Amino acid sequence: MRKNMKTNQNLNYNIVAVDDEIGILDSLSIVLKKAGYNFTGFTNPVEAIEHIKDGHFDLLILDYMMTPLHGDQVVEEIRKFNKDLYILLLTGHRDLVPPIETVKRLDIQGYCEKSDKFDQLLLLIESGIKSIAQVQTIKKINTELTETYNKLERAYLESVETLRLTVEAKDPYTKGHSDRVSKLSILLGNKIDLPKEDLKILSVGSLFHDIGKIGISDNVLLKPTRLSDEEFEEIKKHPSIGVNILNNSTMFKDCLPLIKHHHEKYNGTGYPDGLKGENIPFLARLVAVVDTFDAMSSSRPYRDALSLQIAKSELEKCINTQLDPTLVTEFLDILNNNYEEVLKIYQAY
Repeated sequence: MRKNMKTNQNLNYNIVAVDDEIGILDSLSIVLKKAGYNFTGFTNPVEAIEHIKDGHFDLLILDYMMTPLHGDQVVEEIRKFNKDLYILLLTGHRDLVPPIETVKRLDIQGYCEKSDKFDQLLLLIESGIKSIAQVQTIKKINTELTETYNKLERAYLESVETLRLTVEAKDPYTKGHSDRVSKLSILLGNKIDLPKEDLKILSVGSLFHDIGKIGISDNVLLKPTRLSDEEFEEIKKHPSIGVNILNNSTMFKDCLPLIKHHHEKYNGTGYPDGLKGENIPFLARLVAVVDTFDAMSSSRPYRDALSLQIAKSELEKCINTQLDPTLVTEFLDILNNNYEEVLKIYQAY
């Protein structure tokens, strides 16, 4: 019963052999099929390479001395498209084994001398199959863990998104603000040819840059008049609150510097850390430019939205004091020469 169970399990594994001696292949076919493995044999190594490329095989038994390709040349070709195939090398004599450096470089898992008896080879195959099974189990576990992690990440992101929308729902004057800042940031990021990785961080980070306002009192957040010094100190806490909300998830890890420092000023008078110039994270400096523009271009309880010309003039005044001069210049170029793209963003709200 136990032997039959093992045979049934072996049917899950496909073994391919390449040897220019048809007699060797016939013997391997009998022995391996009797042991319960699926077996395919080739006398032509070039043909075998093509079949391995197009099919699924778990283990390769490979003769070393063949024509037109030696075994190590066959492995060279296979490793170009398959790094995982378990390979056992057969040699007619131990002196014909390739150098150990070659065996390591090509990731050949084992070798043995040809023999009329296949006991040693079967032991190597069984050991190889166990190793393959362990790798498959680990991959399956990793896939399941990744799927579980992704579900948790999605659930966490949905929760954070709900918080973000709650912030905007509390204050109708900021409705759409984060979405616009995110889209404007990407517009500016593309203009200055930011790498794709930075654009992704910018997109997510700018979308959630004000998430910390969920922890600010409504009396302060919704106050229709100028804030007192004490109230302004409270509003200054929102970047740090945002970091505390998001730092429990690795998906926001790269966004945290942007979120924490988007209210730093180029001259060092901003918050929370009073960073100055290029000590302010680059993406935070970028978001600061578009965040400032959107704040000026949106209506507030105490004032109407500023006109485009006034907003541009105010941005110019912020150069070297509040905002990075290079990034302001690039954004003004968008406003002057590609304003229709900016207008599309605002027309969506």
